[in-house]
Amino acid sequence: MPTLIPSPTRIKAAGNKSKRIDEYIGRVNSGSDAVSIARMRSPGGWGEPGQTPEFTEYTIVLRRTLHVEHGGGTIDVTPGQAVVTLPGEWVRYATPDEDGAEYIAVCTPAFSPEAVHRGDA
Repeated sequence: MPTLIPSPTRIKAAGNKSKRIDEYIGRVNSGSDAVSIARMRSPGGWGEPGQTPEFTEYTIVLRRTLHVEHGGGTIDVTPGQAVVTLPGEWVRYATPDEDGAEYIAVCTPAFSPEAVHRGDA
């Protein structure tokens, strides 16, 4: 039988500014450890510490630009584009545009603070 997810849970985000993470599916909101799906809304100038996660992250940008720094350079992901980062790959996300960005993040297995392995800011 299908399971209705009536609303997301707001999750505290890492970074230099307040970012909204609304988890629809994942460890906190639905009890899933297989996958997490969250809507992200970050302000202009937001950035987070680099990370070397244990999960694959699929990110689809809905509005503005998500800046992804990685071991081999940088990628700017714009509306309608997606980016995939693999387990063990160092990445750092930021939203340089004045108006921030909005995107959907899907992690397999589900995101957890213990599996993200954040570095210094």
